[in-house]
Amino acid sequence: MDTAGERLDRFLARMQPELTRSHIQKLIASGDVRVDGRAQKAGYKSRGGETVTLVLPAPEATEVLPEDLPLDILYEDEDIIVVNKARGMVVHPAAGVTHGTLVNALLYHCKDLSGINGEIRPGIVHRLDKDTSGVMVCAKNDRAHVSLAEQIKEKTATRTYVAIVHGNITEEAGTIKGAIGRHPTERKQMAIVEGGKPAVTHFRVLERYGKYTLVECRLETGRTHQIRVHMTSIGHPLVGDPKYGNRKNPFQIAGQALHSKSLDLTHPKTGERMHFEAAVPEDMMEIISSLRREQSKV
Repeated sequence: MDTAGERLDRFLARMQPELTRSHIQKLIASGDVRVDGRAQKAGYKSRGGETVTLVLPAPEATEVLPEDLPLDILYEDEDIIVVNKARGMVVHPAAGVTHGTLVNALLYHCKDLSGINGEIRPGIVHRLDKDTSGVMVCAKNDRAHVSLAEQIKEKTATRTYVAIVHGNITEEAGTIKGAIGRHPTERKQMAIVEGGKPAVTHFRVLERYGKYTLVECRLETGRTHQIRVHMTSIGHPLVGDPKYGNRKNPFQIAGQALHSKSLDLTHPKTGERMHFEAAVPEDMMEIISSLRREQSKV
């Protein structure tokens, strides 16, 4: 452990932001965490210079069944499938969600998906939040999966989003840098925290509506809730965001006004540079049209 006096559970929560505090405490209680080879309690305080070992048990086998669900397919071949994910659709099964996910739909449609992420997340190379719509690429074999994952890691695959945010952004463009990790007290939220994973978001203003702004965001990294956390950090939370938007939402939209507009990548087999784009969904366009009408009256 690198911080003398820090509780074991807090240290692990800081180093493993994808794990909830309760999950970490269960792992400690079950003996899956060792300090210099010995099991310790969650409240154990570091003396400094110790080695912490965490063993994550293999997930319990879960049968993920194919489901005949609507899929908006933008492109498909024997290696990849690119879809326009609907707002409200969960990407893959997780605790409490076993049906109605994108993975269920893909299993019905494709029959063949890469197995690198196991039975729960076949084919899933990158994620979109449940209430974020737009372009996603999935891998139909392991070779394609490795290539796509490497492109995302090396930033040669680029993703562009559009969002409607609260407030008037006066700058034409900007870059937000802030390491993202699990929120120190709200365990279901992410935040800019010391020791988090590096995250960079570039944004530029597309349109201004007085109290709201339409922005385009380009990701250098792909941290959980990155755009939502970063835009909130500069005082411009996303319209409709149930986790990070603490301002009144007068619009009819189920979730944050965030859409994955485009994705550029190199085809894993042919090496061809490809561009995919999904139109801004109707719920966001209705908000934009309403704001344009109001702005024209000013």
